[in-house]
Amino acid sequence: MTTKTVDSKGRITLGRDFANQTVVVDDSNPNQLVIRKMVLIPAEEAWLYQNPTAMQSLREGLQQAAGRQFSHAPPDVDADADDAE
Repeated sequence: MTTKTVDSKGRITLGRDFANQTVVVDDSNPNQLVIRKMVLIPAEEAWLYQNPTAMQSLREGLQQAAGRQFSHAPPDVDADADDAE
């Protein structure tokens, strides 16, 4: 725990651990502030984190790419378009 002094404009410095970080300040309790570092996800990408199957597939693909395990056959765009319809 650290003691800080709020300046005349109501500001407080958090220190280097919080530099260039996004934080959420929970001020729902008038006697307590909770400051948490956060990583924000764009709304259009949130579905991935809510879909365990898609997330697992992404992780496997990233592992394969890191291990240079690439497909030897190009994608079949026409078949994929048919599947999409």
